[in-house]
Amino acid sequence: MASTLFISDLHLFPSRPEITGLFLDFLDGEAREAESLYILGDLFEAWIGDDAMPPHDQEVVAGMKALSDSGVPCYFMRGNRDFLVGDDFARASGFEILPDPTVIDLHGEPVLLMHGDSLCVDDHDYMAFQELVRSEAWQQDFLSKPVAERIEFAKRARAESMARGQEKSMEIMDVNKQAVEEAMKEAGVRRFIHGHTHRPAIHDIEVDGQPAQRIVLGDWYEQGSVLRVSDGQYDLQTIPLESR
Repeated sequence: MASTLFISDLHLFPSRPEITGLFLDFLDGEAREAESLYILGDLFEAWIGDDAMPPHDQEVVAGMKALSDSGVPCYFMRGNRDFLVGDDFARASGFEILPDPTVIDLHGEPVLLMHGDSLCVDDHDYMAFQELVRSEAWQQDFLSKPVAERIEFAKRARAESMARGQEKSMEIMDVNKQAVEEAMKEAGVRRFIHGHTHRPAIHDIEVDGQPAQRIVLGDWYEQGSVLRVSDGQYDLQTIPLESR
């Protein structure tokens, strides 16, 4: 039976060609046999606008288009690194862009999908920055700037993000448990899939006193990570670079 596949946090970047190659192999291999593919944000390390795709990103988008053209239903949810992905990207890749959050029917069960960063409410500095850059006014102003200026901004933001991450505790940068429960109650689900935290795990939890599950997708820094869902079974596994 074909599996529904979920991945996130690939952070593809020209300086990490081995991970880009692993992803392209995944698109041309396992994903071709999938029931559907969901990418839940941070596919790219940075995205400064659909009009500014370097050759590396064009190669990735071409690989995505080849998969969608093969007939596999493909979906993309923006992350905190690629929140500026727009309609031109969707047309070029053939992926349908999903709002965050989204509830899907997964083999007869409602399942909540999110990137996950909006639940890191204990990281106040991060939440304030995200509120700023997600505003329509900020995005219109940013996208109106020359590409070179946008590239420099992305470089600074990336460096500052890495520095802040070294200063903060893992608990502050993780999702807030109460926020998770509230999101699941509001969505009316007992299963939740997200990325962002780079802490792959399947957590058995309770929501309103009922058994529930939160599944965290892994990043693609030193290997790949994929959640395979088939016949009601949820299998979270790594994809070693040696598989190339």
